[in-house]
Amino acid sequence: MDRLRDGPLALLLFLGHVITALEVPLDLPQPPTITHQSPKDFIIDPRENIVIHCEAKGKPHPSFSWTRNGTHLDIDKDPKVLMKPRSGTLVLDISGGQRAEEYEGVYQCSAHNELGTAVSNSIILRQSRSPLWSKERISPIIAQKGQSLILRCRPPAGLPPPIIFWMDNNFQRLPQSRRVSQALNGDLFFSNILPEDSRSDYICYARFPHTQTIQQKQPISVRVLDTVMSLMFPFSPTPAISWVKHNSEIPSGRASFLNFSKTLRITDVSEADAGEYRCIANNHHGSVHHTIRVTVNAAPYWISAPRNLVLAPGEMGIITCRAAGRPKPSIRWLMNGLPIENAPRDPSRSVEGDTLIFSEVQTGSSAVYQCNASNEYGYLLSNAFVNVLAEPPRVLTLPNTVYQVIMNKPALLECVTFGSPAPTITWFKDSMLEGNAYVFHENGTLEIHMSHPSNSGKYTCVARNSLSLSENHVYLQVKEPTRILRPPEYRVVQRNRDVVFECKAKHDPSLVPTMTWLKDDGELPDDERFRVDSDSLTITDVTESDAGRYTCIMNTTLDQDSASAQLTVVEALPTPAVIYEQPGAPTDLELTDLVARSVQLTWTPGEEHNSRIKKFLIQYEDALHQSGVWHNLTEVPGTKTTAHLKLSPYVHYSFRVLALNNVGFSRPSMPSRQYRTSPAAPDENPTEVKGHGTEHNNLVITWKPLTPQQANGPGLEYKVMWRQQGIETYWTSVSVANVSKFVVSGTPTFVPYEVMVQALNDYGPGPKPGAVIGYSGEDFPSAAPGDVRVLVLNSTLAEVRWSPVPLESVRGRLQGYKVQLSSHHIFSPNKTSGKLPDLLPYSIYSLRVTAFNGRGEGPTSATQRFETPEGVPSAPSFFKVSTFDLDSLMLEWGPPYERNGRLTGYTFKYQTGEETCPFTLGTLTALPANKRDAHSNDDLGFPQAYATSQNLSPSRLFKAEESTHVSCSSSSSSSAMVSPQVDIATQGWFIGLMSAIALLILILLIICFIKRNKGGKYPVKEKEDAHGDPEIQPMKEDDITFGEYR
Repeated sequence: MDRLRDGPLALLLFLGHVITALEVPLDLPQPPTITHQSPKDFIIDPRENIVIHCEAKGKPHPSFSWTRNGTHLDIDKDPKVLMKPRSGTLVLDISGGQRAEEYEGVYQCSAHNELGTAVSNSIILRQSRSPLWSKERISPIIAQKGQSLILRCRPPAGLPPPIIFWMDNNFQRLPQSRRVSQALNGDLFFSNILPEDSRSDYICYARFPHTQTIQQKQPISVRVLDTVMSLMFPFSPTPAISWVKHNSEIPSGRASFLNFSKTLRITDVSEADAGEYRCIANNHHGSVHHTIRVTVNAAPYWISAPRNLVLAPGEMGIITCRAAGRPKPSIRWLMNGLPIENAPRDPSRSVEGDTLIFSEVQTGSSAVYQCNASNEYGYLLSNAFVNVLAEPPRVLTLPNTVYQVIMNKPALLECVTFGSPAPTITWFKDSMLEGNAYVFHENGTLEIHMSHPSNSGKYTCVARNSLSLSENHVYLQVKEPTRILRPPEYRVVQRNRDVVFECKAKHDPSLVPTMTWLKDDGELPDDERFRVDSDSLTITDVTESDAGRYTCIMNTTLDQDSASAQLTVVEALPTPAVIYEQPGAPTDLELTDLVARSVQLTWTPGEEHNSRIKKFLIQYEDALHQSGVWHNLTEVPGTKTTAHLKLSPYVHYSFRVLALNNVGFSRPSMPSRQYRTSPAAPDENPTEVKGHGTEHNNLVITWKPLTPQQANGPGLEYKVMWRQQGIETYWTSVSVANVSKFVVSGTPTFVPYEVMVQALNDYGPGPKPGAVIGYSGEDFPSAAPGDVRVLVLNSTLAEVRWSPVPLESVRGRLQGYKVQLSSHHIFSPNKTSGKLPDLLPYSIYSLRVTAFNGRGEGPTSATQRFETPEGVPSAPSFFKVSTFDLDSLMLEWGPPYERNGRLTGYTFKYQTGEETCPFTLGTLTALPANKRDAHSNDDLGFPQAYATSQNLSPSRLFKAEESTHVSCSSSSSSSAMVSPQVDIATQGWFIGLMSAIALLILILLIICFIKRNKGGKYPVKEKEDAHGDPEIQPMKEDDITFGEYR
């Protein structure tokens, strides 16, 4: 039965269509374009300042004006109204107590420059309102169990309408169900009320979103009576709700059932959704239905919005303005904000309903046109300008843009252009592109349906019009898709043990992968026991809560792949005795993702033998260049069983893997199958490139050659290039092989050259090398330093000065000046003087100066002679006491080794106690006048000297010193110590010895006397007669005094 009155329901349909407007570069003249504006229905918060947006662009930059309620708004008259600089945005300051409703009204912004005027929508400014609930006295409600009940909310009318919800005194939302639910108007509906619904705090709340305020209705008290009488109510038990549409189906994709199926919601409404909808309620007592008639009306929406039009002088074009709605909207045209019928007449323009037609336009025809489409439910307003200009084409897409796409996916290469007349676009890749494999879009975009590696490369788009052409280069890179090769596997693990989920994936080597793990489609627990590596998930000390479904997701910037596995946790079993050994050798080496410069290597780990594998060592053998020799390539953590290996061209690779734990390395795995990388052009050029000369007319270019692995292919050669810097424009080159130097002959002397060495092989040249600067060979300097002068400072030091050689005479890099004396003295190239130390006094020197470079010395300067003055002589070569007696000494000394001038005499000093007594031992014979060499010791004429000192006191200690004299200068001295330095006559042993000798002599004399008296001769006596005793020989007369040397 139909208990509810049928009624019509009107739904307003607001549809929109996005139009891509023509973008004119801002450096070109153009009429204004509105870029940002406030919404048509602008509801404001009365507690804040009012900001009405209006932004526009154009060249010249537009100026702005406003109207309010159709009348010009004079901003200067109201100090509370401000306009932002270079903008049309209005700021209405109501912080001083002004009422917001004073500024309510309809506002419209205009942006103008010399080419036209653009206008904004009509913006209806209204203040948000959140009125209080009207006061009312609500009587308690008494209801019978099982009957239906509606608690009325009747919220105050706010702007915008409030959001309704029901809560109790404790601000807890009241639970809702199929039996108890809230209607669209906010009323709380009970299909059948129960005793547990009795309560005194049913409160309806209204939240006003703009002011963020909440108003509450007076609490409603409900008491449910549970009588003994058996009553039957049609809504007990709670009926089930269903919906049907008369003569049609409810759209499944756009329909949803809300509020326990009591509300039917349809999105993206169209005219086809009009009709009769029936809501049916069923329980075991029967059914009841309600019919709703839906009429679809629509505010205007765009079918084809007006678009900016750029025309060259003499061209034609159209602007269309097509809108739909229900009822059908009317179209009205404006020009620069004024009705077009009131605009100045333009013979190149005509209006035909929703279309403006332009023909043979001229430069002055630029303007902004507005299309207004309206019906009783709303309006649309759109600006479109006509800009008449002549402009050669330009490509607006950034040059050298790189586009990346996954293989077998479509690729879109942009070529955004501008020009007037509109340019035509042509695409090239080695040659002009055409055919069904490509789609050429109207906006210049090139689409490739299915991308393949062969599509990678450089693309050129060329834009042409009648004025000129422009081109731009972009690059397409086709990447390999991301695929999980070894997904995680179902694992059963004992509690408190570790588990590892592997997720081996391949991806394009140039993309950076990111591995993400999920547990039960959520994030992993925030627990340090979960460790995520690049291709595995490790869970340590597993607990029962770790059981679940684990998903690995391999992401790149372009695509992703995922796989899942289940983890089951069981109780731990008794642990046997642990034996630690080296890990077993890895097995099952497999090569995947074989490309020119990389390969993916996967393997299966051997047994860990109770010691966790710490890392894997990957080695390779090059059977082409070094067969049988294994080289370390890389290491990976022990949790990984795959590695992405970067390779070099022209190598015959075999790989093997070793595992390492705390015990040591495993045996190597069996080698993988051989992978031969293809030859390629060299990736690098020789290093340590230098240029220098070994002769005055050559340039030797040297470099460090490439290794066989760096050669990248057979036929390695070096292209040697050179040119004289700043003189020659073109390079001279020669190709050589199996050498690391090349000699260029016939070069000018010491000039700079730019030098490059490029590697090449049978597959092409290496990268363009950088130039280094080298110099051709040097020649000997051609000029000698001039104006050489010598200044003698003292007997051992002189200073030499000279004028520098001319720069052009150096013929190389000047390294310094060399002063040739008895030894060479070298001075830096920026010096023009220098000191000459350690000269010999009283000597004659000859001096010459030369300039030298890397080749050698140039000519010498004129010889300069100078003489050093006399200096202090050195000490006598020796000085000693040769003999001594009780009252005399014999002194000996030798002449000094270095006289340093004419030797004039010696000074002798002796000291007794505290006194020093000098005296002179005569005067030396003068050196010959022509003898000037102080180093010739033979010229003195006497090898050594003697002196005797007599009448010395026997009881005094003597110390003697001797010095030599040269002219009047100070002297050097030497000393000789008289040894022993005590009075020997006072020593006891000496007195005893003399007494014994005297006694012996006395005895001998007595014996001799007796013998003589007997007439015989004593042999000793005869010997004594023949040879007198030297100890008692008297001193000669001339030995008594110290005289001159003879």
